[in-house]
Amino acid sequence: VADVILDQPDVAPLLSVVVPVKNEEQGILPFVARVGAILDEIAPTEGWEILFVDDGSADATLAAIVAAHQRDPRVRAISLSRNFGKEAALSAGLDHARGSAVIPMDVDMQDPPEVLPEMVAKWRDGVEMVFGVRRCRDSDPLPKRLTASLYYRAHNWVSQDKIPENAGDFRLMDRKVVDVIRALPERNRFMKGLFAWAGFRQAAVEYDRAERE
Repeated sequence: VADVILDQPDVAPLLSVVVPVKNEEQGILPFVARVGAILDEIAPTEGWEILFVDDGSADATLAAIVAAHQRDPRVRAISLSRNFGKEAALSAGLDHARGSAVIPMDVDMQDPPEVLPEMVAKWRDGVEMVFGVRRCRDSDPLPKRLTASLYYRAHNWVSQDKIPENAGDFRLMDRKVVDVIRALPERNRFMKGLFAWAGFRQAAVEYDRAERE
């Protein structure tokens, strides 16, 4: 159950950044400052929005989003009635994002927004899904590196819809891709699998993942 509490009635922007959050009150304003500055450079006239999806936070995350909206009305918010999990929060964000291209991101800044100009450039050249791929996982503990590698190999061995290794939710999707995913009937969603299933013209952008802020 989602309630749109902060909206912007203006025309649809070029870019929507969708950010599921839970108990992230300290991360909201720094995220908006860093990402907003980059979006201003990418789309100075076409417009952008940052759409936070508050997934049942128990701290002041929602108040921080309201404060960010008061500073910049291009910051929007959806508040879920309880914690439904990231996959459901991301689905809610896709349902309410209005941009011609939609970019899911985490608020912890591990996926660097400095990659966004390259993603948008590939999209403007005709690519309909641009996914971020980590160059390496050296910063991850050894057990996580091993289990991640095993997971991708196992999934891609049994499934016809291959998931690019070391690619997560961080990606840019054209509006036509978003509309296809929104129309799917699944209620319990595995978003990386649905992204892979959707098809369309795809390209990768490599990046180095930072430490969580």
